[in-house]
Amino acid sequence: MTRDPFLDAALSEAKLGLDEGGIPIGSVLVHKGRILGSGHNLRVQQGDPLLHGEMSAFQNAGRQPAHVYRECVLYTTLSPCPMCSGTALLYKIPRIVIGENINFLGAEEWLSSEGVQLCVVQDPDCIELMARFIRERPALWNEDIGT
Repeated sequence: MTRDPFLDAALSEAKLGLDEGGIPIGSVLVHKGRILGSGHNLRVQQGDPLLHGEMSAFQNAGRQPAHVYRECVLYTTLSPCPMCSGTALLYKIPRIVIGENINFLGAEEWLSSEGVQLCVVQDPDCIELMARFIRERPALWNEDIGT
């Protein structure tokens, strides 16, 4: 089975976040087969509660015309939370590829109800990275998801 290079790019971002002492969630925003922006969760590193992996990828993609967003695919290692889902909906991202939703189920029902095509991969590397992080740093994980 061939690995998806864009999901792998998101996973590399997640690993970078973990190496920096942060939360291992990565994301890339792809337009017509080219990465516009990539990022990882920077809440810990920058002390910014808004910089989830998806938000970081959007930020790093920079300002784009509306039609570009409508042609993008968002890749994320973990099911997107309501904040990140809302951003995807705001910019009318038509498709999101999700590395896994076993360790956390985000706002997938909301995204689907708004017509976003979701592809949940259940990638073993994404699952294990997040599961290990949650085991090793439960307090930080609970802080990230607001519990």
